[in-house]
Formats: sequence, structure tokens, C-alpha cells
Amino acid sequence: MRNLFLAFILACAFSAQASDSTSSDESAKKAWAEVSGILNRIVPPTFPHHKFPITKYGAVGDGATDCTEAFRKAIEDCTSAGGGEVVVAGGTFLTGAIHLKNNVDLYVEKGATILFSTNTDDYLPPVFARYEGTEVMNYSPFIYAFEQTNIAITGKGTLDGQGKFWHQWRSADDPKKIVEVARKGVPVEQRVFGKEHRLRPNFVVPFRCRNVLIEDIHIVNSPMWVLNPVYCTSVTVCNVTVNTTGPNTDGCDPDSCTDVLIKDCDFSDGDDCISVKSGRDKDGQKINIPCQDVVIQDCEFRAGHGGVALGSETSGGIQNVFAENCHFDSPDLEMAMRFKTNPARGGYVKNIYFRDCDVKMAKVGIHMTLRYSSSGAMEGGTIPFMGDIDIRDCVFKELTKQPVFIEGWSPSNPITNVSIINCKFLHAAQKSFITNATDIVMEGSSGY
Repeated sequence: MRNLFLAFILACAFSAQASDSTSSDESAKKAWAEVSGILNRIVPPTFPHHKFPITKYGAVGDGATDCTEAFRKAIEDCTSAGGGEVVVAGGTFLTGAIHLKNNVDLYVEKGATILFSTNTDDYLPPVFARYEGTEVMNYSPFIYAFEQTNIAITGKGTLDGQGKFWHQWRSADDPKKIVEVARKGVPVEQRVFGKEHRLRPNFVVPFRCRNVLIEDIHIVNSPMWVLNPVYCTSVTVCNVTVNTTGPNTDGCDPDSCTDVLIKDCDFSDGDDCISVKSGRDKDGQKINIPCQDVVIQDCEFRAGHGGVALGSETSGGIQNVFAENCHFDSPDLEMAMRFKTNPARGGYVKNIYFRDCDVKMAKVGIHMTLRYSSSGAMEGGTIPFMGDIDIRDCVFKELTKQPVFIEGWSPSNPITNVSIINCKFLHAAQKSFITNATDIVMEGSSGY
């Protein structure tokens, strides 16, 4: 009986499928033509040929000497001189928070490691940030920049966050508390966490910055989200390798940003590899800054909850996201393409485009839901819009669960206008499941 019911759901979902996809093709072609304009607006920073080695400021690369003050002095001299490279070379340098300034490139040479302290006082005083999409005064991210222009982290060295120390905080109540105080409308300056609280700091957070470059670096052992630009414009993340485990260790989360390029990166994470976000619940709705004009190209996705994800923090809206020529391959990858939100969030997920992607192995190929479960998920009465999504010319080779899972909120609040065109699902353990969805087009696709 259940199988008949599922078949009925699928039949209804596909009933609006057109006999040809001409309209969808034209719409997708027009949308992809916008990518060149986005890329032209993204201007990676360049820097004067001035070098400021941290060893000249007293840093010692023995992995034990506190180099926090050496980083601070080198960065201050670099920005005062009009910019250049703060050079990290020849050892392992222990430090607390690093705060980048205008026109500074933190250059970590191959073989060098920046090792971040597990002394929580090294990340005080609290700074203005977002914690899972909610504004808060919290421990400083390990590398932080506030309202700066032309900043970078480059080089083939390593950033090590010693994440296991911080992961023990996962069960703390503070993540719930910050959502609650935001829901009550407590002003941000009074949402002071940090000392005696347990909101894990994110790793790299440029906040309200312009012209940001993160390139070639290798990042391991993150306490929380790894790369998290917030309210930024013109961001380039290129040739970065992220290899981390543990709770909430997303690889790259552009949050309420405009004009973002993520290219040639390799992700293996304890949570989503890439997750595009725009704020959480009432706090995010009040701020109402979308994340838009995001281009993802030629990336590798290994372990993680989602390869390319959108949400669940969607309150400011997510639109104009383009992913192409990406590769997904791991038995530990839960969902290759993941779309998630719930009624507490509000906002929208729309104008999303994938093409020419290769999924060698994952559990689910395409997963969309308006019922993403979390604290307060079914509260709020602000059901987001999810639709106008185009996925085409992708191959899904080995799926240990479903090819496609689409779950709207209700018949009156469906996921709508999803085109899955010329996609091949070669082997899947289960059949697709679609409910509370309209205008689902599977033109030219097979094996779903």
C-alpha cells in the first residue's frame, strides 16, 4: 500500500512536466550568462611588495612560544606602511586571535603552521560576529577582520585550530540561549557571550569587508565553521584545502555576502562542505541581507553532510547561486546537493543553478526540504519560498539512498519549479521521494 502511495506522489509531482524543456533551457542559458558579470565584479586584492616577517617581531616557531603580540605588531606595521605581506615561515607558531587590517596579506609559507591556542582568554575581548546566523558579541574568531578592505590569507602553509579542545562545548546550552535572546529582541551590544560561555568561535571571519582573498592555504582541526565571510562583498576562495572533523565544522559558509567565488577547493568536513547562508530566524529577517551572486567552480567534495548546501539559515534570502564542474565522492557524504530551511527561518532560496557535476558516490543525490529539523523549526509562521532551481547535465553514479528527495512544507506551501534536466542516476538503493511539490520537471533524466 505504501509503495502505491509513493507512486501516486511521484505521479502527481511530475504531472506538470512539459513535453519539452525549451522554456527551461532558455531560462537557464540566460541565467548562466550572468556569471561572467559576477566574476568581473570580484576583484582579488593585490599588495605592495613589502614583507613583514613575524620573526622580526619576536615570533619563535617552536610551537610553544606565544606569538600573538608578534602577529599584532607585524600587521600594524604592514597596514601603516600601506600594505604588504606579513610572512609566516620556518616553523610552528602558537598564537591567539589574529586581526587583519587594510591591505594586509597574511602569507603562510609551505612548511609553516599557525597553531591556534586553546587558552580561551586569547580570544577576548568579545567581538561582533554571527553565531550560526545570529548576531552576537562572542570570542574572536581565530582570524578576524572587521570593516577592512583588501585583505588576504595566502600561501601553502597550514592553519591548525586544535578543534578537539573546542568540540567538547557542543552540548552547552549557549547556542540555544543566543537564539532565544535574539528572538526577544535583546540589542546586540547586550548579547555578550565569550568568557564563562561556550559558543565555539569560527575559524576565519571577515566581517563587513570588501575584496577578500583566501588562497592556497591548508586548514585543519576547526572548532566550528571554517571559512565564514559575513556581510562581505567581492570574496575569492581559491585552491584551499579544508580537512576537519567534528560538529558544525562546515568548510565555507558565505553569510549574507554578495559576489563570491569559490574555486578549485577541496573539502572534507564534519558538516556541510559549502553552505550558503543569510541569517537565522527573526534576527536574520530583521537584518534582511541576502546572500547572492555566488559562483562555485571545480571543487572537490568528500566527507560531509552536504557537498554544496543552501541554508538552513535563509532568513535574508539566498539567490543567484551557480555551481559547475564540481566532483563529489565519498561514502561519508550524506547529500551531494542540499537545500534546507524551515518555517522559523523565513526568506527564500531561489534562482539556483547546477550543471556538469559528477557525483561518484554519496548517500542522496539531490535533497530539498522545508522541514529541516532544529530547535524551534516548526515555529515562526514565516515559511520560506524554495523554488526556481535548475540542475542539469549531471551524473550520479553510486547513491546508497535516494536519487532525489523533495519535501515541501504542505500542499499550500510547496517546493516549486524545480528542473532536473539531462541528469543520469546510474545506481541508487531506493526510489526518489517527492511530496508537497509542484512543477517538478525531469526532462531527459533517467534512473530516478
